[in-house]
Amino acid sequence: MNKPPLFYPKDFIATAEGLLFAVVSQGLENGKVLCFLRYVLEASGWKKYPTAAANAFLHAHHPQYLHFSPHLAAHLHAVPLPQIIRHHTPRQRLQTLLHSPRTDAVLEDAYQLGNLLQSHGVNLAEVGITGSVLVDTHNPASDIDLVCYDRAVFKHCRLLVGELTLQGLLAELAEEDWQDAYQRREAALSYPEYLWHERRKYNKGLINGRKFDLSLVHDSVAEDGNCSKLGPATLHCRITDDTYSFDYPARFSTDHPTIPTIICFTATYSGQALTGENVEAAGMLEQTADGQQRLVVGATREAKGEYIKVIDTSAT
Repeated sequence: MNKPPLFYPKDFIATAEGLLFAVVSQGLENGKVLCFLRYVLEASGWKKYPTAAANAFLHAHHPQYLHFSPHLAAHLHAVPLPQIIRHHTPRQRLQTLLHSPRTDAVLEDAYQLGNLLQSHGVNLAEVGITGSVLVDTHNPASDIDLVCYDRAVFKHCRLLVGELTLQGLLAELAEEDWQDAYQRREAALSYPEYLWHERRKYNKGLINGRKFDLSLVHDSVAEDGNCSKLGPATLHCRITDDTYSFDYPARFSTDHPTIPTIICFTATYSGQALTGENVEAAGMLEQTADGQQRLVVGATREAKGEYIKVIDTSAT
């Protein structure tokens, strides 16, 4: 019997109805891929849908793809394997891009970025390209979204972003880029707070004036079992381990007496804090099947009213 294909966060899947979903969780749940609608094929071409509009569209036209995940304790979308007509994988797309003629400026900039990283020792077999370039919905203003599948490779890429920026081969985001990112993310932080956290992550930059992002998807995903929601909560704690802070989802271990873990599903707050730093975090308190409590930040992409912010770095 053939094994089902492997699905990872940052992959995309397409259905016959002209829908493109971004995969949000590794593996399957009851034979379905957990995902979220991102693009709909309309007469004028592919249209990107934000969270609320995506939910409304599926309610009205394709309610069969609405799903409640007991494992994630979240309402999202899910597509049964037989309904998938194409599986877009970031690693394969990047390899194709690197060995094919580039037909526009976005693809050329992605090619140059990949070659630059490779020339400085990055193993591109552990890197892919996701977002609009993965599914060919990009436009002249599109960003480049790289995803790493190895923690050491991701760390190497972040170090290189800092070094290559100092050398002038890459550039820091300009003020308008930071402002745009802040507005799009709708972060529950002030702009100065957002900027302070972001600039030290070295997972964003510019190549030829085009913004790029780095993210991490790791094979080893901890299984927590089904969760129940206990309600919104805000906690103050110290981060005791940031090893998995850039994973998807991001995980932070804490010294809190009853909430030992913060889980974050939004890239806005991945890598937000370092071991030893004191943070304030707001999100949804959940309890796992074994009775452990955790704070989940980013149940929706925008994560309205939810955040992680450093309030004291003196211990680091």
